[in-house]
Amino acid sequence: MVASTVNTELYVAVGLAVGFVFGFWQRRVVDEHNFQNDGEALVASALQRHFKNQDYHLLNHITLRHRGVTTQVDHILISRFGVFVIETKSYTGWIFANAEHPTWTQVTFNDKFKFQNPIHQNYLHVKAVQELLDFVPTSAIHSAVVFTGDAEFKTDMPMGVFTLPKLIQHLKGCTEELLSLNRVQFCVGRLETARLKVSQQTDLEHVQALRRRYGQKD
Repeated sequence: MVASTVNTELYVAVGLAVGFVFGFWQRRVVDEHNFQNDGEALVASALQRHFKNQDYHLLNHITLRHRGVTTQVDHILISRFGVFVIETKSYTGWIFANAEHPTWTQVTFNDKFKFQNPIHQNYLHVKAVQELLDFVPTSAIHSAVVFTGDAEFKTDMPMGVFTLPKLIQHLKGCTEELLSLNRVQFCVGRLETARLKVSQQTDLEHVQALRRRYGQKD
């Protein structure tokens, strides 16, 4: 039992070191080659600005393998106060939303468009993160959907859905310590090691797989 624990801790430590090296390179690639859209870049910038001390670590544009397929997460904020899996949406016009419905509706001046319920969409991302971070209580891993455009919700905004200022306010209000700093580092190491290389090829393969499965982009 002791030997098994030592081996596990050694594996995590090695993964952490490798993950930080590759993660630093990958974050530079995201910045230099603009893999994020405008909404994702805005959220990443705000999170970096407001949560930059040692209690927090932000990962952006994370592609993970999950049960034989890939899933792409916009942002993961890892902290002593929980792991926040964040889906970013940037829309204009009016938004009609219902937490239970499979699709929501965007209405603009001359068009109407249905899109996947982002709460359901992010649920799959959360499950992928939970399975990867199997040493973290599932109750410490949270979903958040953030809208960054100038869209106006014509229905009540469902729980777990925020504007960017409200998301920052919500995250700052999470002050109960759920993870030690060591656990935070283990989370970062596991995610950095597991994430696929940030590249156009990774994105292309992910989108192609989604089209085969659902006929739409994640």
